[in-house]
Amino acid sequence: QVQLVESGGGLVQPGGSLRLSCAASGFTFSNAVMSWYRRTPGKERDLVAVISSFGGSKNYADSVKGRFTISRDNAKNTVYLQMNSLKPEDTAVYYCNARILATYWGQGTQVTVSS
Repeated sequence: QVQLVESGGGLVQPGGSLRLSCAASGFTFSNAVMSWYRRTPGKERDLVAVISSFGGSKNYADSVKGRFTISRDNAKNTVYLQMNSLKPEDTAVYYCNARILATYWGQGTQVTVSS
């Protein structure tokens, strides 16, 4: 069955960096469009970044452009989110998303940006 397992979240000070990873299994990873979303309490999940199946196309939410970078390694079935210059407003649960014929979600990883 499809599994998406996020890791790399944690507590970081403003201005710091984190790298999230999402290990995928149960489907042909190179066929999937992969995305990262985030949700803060009381809000819907918002798209953070998306990468095409072979990484040739990437798009970002305006709020993270220039600070976050999405990438993927199809040989390792893993998608990454490098987050730099983190701000308190980046605090959220971050979710990995895979779109093939259906849409799949990971369980989420908490990122907290606080001094």
